[in-house]
Amino acid sequence: MVLSRTPLRTNYIRKTNAKVLFLCVSTAVLLICIFFSVFIGSSSMTFADTWHALFMNSSNAYNRIVWNIRIPRIIAAVIAGAGLSVAGLIMQSTLGNSMASPSTLGVSNAAVFGANLSIIAFAGGFLSTGNNVNNYTSSANPFATSVMAFIFATLSILLILGLCSFNSFTPNSVVLAGIAIGSIWTAATTILQFFATDVGLSAAVIWNFGDLGRATYKTDLIMAIVVVLGSIFFGLMSWRYNAMLSGENSAKTMGINVKALRFVSLLVASVITAVCVSFLGVIGFIGIICPHIMKRILGQDHRFLIPASIISGSLLLTLSDMLSRTLGSGSALPVGAITTMLGAPFFLYMIFTHREDSRC
Repeated sequence: MVLSRTPLRTNYIRKTNAKVLFLCVSTAVLLICIFFSVFIGSSSMTFADTWHALFMNSSNAYNRIVWNIRIPRIIAAVIAGAGLSVAGLIMQSTLGNSMASPSTLGVSNAAVFGANLSIIAFAGGFLSTGNNVNNYTSSANPFATSVMAFIFATLSILLILGLCSFNSFTPNSVVLAGIAIGSIWTAATTILQFFATDVGLSAAVIWNFGDLGRATYKTDLIMAIVVVLGSIFFGLMSWRYNAMLSGENSAKTMGINVKALRFVSLLVASVITAVCVSFLGVIGFIGIICPHIMKRILGQDHRFLIPASIISGSLLLTLSDMLSRTLGSGSALPVGAITTMLGAPFFLYMIFTHREDSRC
């Protein structure tokens, strides 16, 4: 018996080592991209100028560009990419829906409404300041906008999960409730923008763009705490997600409370999404592209899939940010537009080539 199992064990060890090697190589590629992204920007800084600014040996202007603009946005790309990617993976795993994402559950739609409400009515005060831009700049509070976006995004997922708990907490009910609630948030945003002034509408629309340029060290720290804690939780639950691959009944026989696991996992994933979106705006398709690519490469084992999704999400958003700063003439393009341009064709490809079992 021992000899007959030796080839299986050898094959398992070989595949495990290959997956570990892939994670190490991916991490190395990410670190390389992070390093080179420091030297990319819309300013006229040379490689030497940027290198000296990294050690605070350049001019004050160049030092500020590197340490107050580029590095915070690079950190934000790494953190937000990781958070959105792992959140999308967990949503897909717990709902058994390969197309599940933060937008599916209406989290992004609710965050957009909260931010628009803050910009148009409260923080920006456009209902009273009119079209005077100076009045806006003196009264707007970007942090208040982020707080409002986070509050509404969190309330949205709690509302969806609460509605589903009244009947039967099934994956289909969550997705359908998310689509319905998300549509309501979108309609409310449209009505709110209709009554906004020109300046208020412009500011609200600009916020909707996923923009890493608004990141600061404070926002990076907040996002990092939430994403790291959430990722640790997902990692500890990885064997439970693997058990759910065989179906809910099989998972229940292993002593897993599937409904409770699904509820908590969706809540944590939605909180991660809400924090990232509230600070950076809507950055789409990260939660769909990265998990599916990693599934094709590594399979369904969440012990490797979770860290791989985290790394790939950071890598994709970092590359997208580099591309946005390269294409922008004098300024960086919204990174959300770049990820959408990359994600939409991939999404269509998934629709027409998807053959995966619909079970979780």
